[in-house]
Amino acid sequence: MFMTMTHSEMADRIRRAEELFVSGYNCAQAVVAAFADIYGYNERQALTMSAGFGGGIGRTRQTCGAACGMVMLAGMDCGTADAADREGKSANYKVVQQLLERFRQCHGTLICSELLKLKPGTPLSYVAGERTEEYYRTRPCINQVVSAAKIFADYLEAKDGAGKEDNE
Repeated sequence: MFMTMTHSEMADRIRRAEELFVSGYNCAQAVVAAFADIYGYNERQALTMSAGFGGGIGRTRQTCGAACGMVMLAGMDCGTADAADREGKSANYKVVQQLLERFRQCHGTLICSELLKLKPGTPLSYVAGERTEEYYRTRPCINQVVSAAKIFADYLEAKDGAGKEDNE
């Protein structure tokens, strides 16, 4: 289902992820919605299926939602729906691990609470933070959203480049 895109079109998707985050969507939603149409999902579907991954999965401050967004996209891109397809599962896991390692290299961790520099034992809350200027000024989340979108765009470009080489 993947269509070839130019570098400029990929840059537009990275900007779209940033715009979505700044407009109030969570980190996972921003990353997933910027690319999901490639795989036949509309924006509403992308936003709802990724909604629970924001804030480090349901605001538990575990795995960064932007990183989770990349994982969801990898499933759309190369996941398998065949329970017996060990080769397909393994190929997807390899892509996921590569994407997450690139994210970890960029940010030093995959853990939301560490990215936010929260003190150990900081109480959890399910209440979504109000999106104010202060919110955006004190949170590094936009950096994770942009880098996750860029990492996924780079993956798609590399994959597309490999496909072109195979056909030449």
